[in-house]
Amino acid sequence: METIIGIAAGILTSVSMVPQLIKVLKEKEVENLSPLMVGILLTGVSMWVVYGVMLGDLPIIVSNAFSVFVNATLLMCYFLFRPNT
Repeated sequence: METIIGIAAGILTSVSMVPQLIKVLKEKEVENLSPLMVGILLTGVSMWVVYGVMLGDLPIIVSNAFSVFVNATLLMCYFLFRPNT
């Protein structure tokens, strides 16, 4: 049961930023996106990947590696789509 809960939690937290990424990609607008929040989240999930590697825990590695991809893409979109001010 613990494994099922852990996998479900990993999936839900991993996909939590996907709707934001889809919105940004569709609208090409990042005015209301906090790059600091995305950067902090990216740092945190990157550390989870390292932790998962240290433990040899594939569910931790996979779910957080996906989060790294989503958040890194979102941060790149911020710099691509931000207004030139």
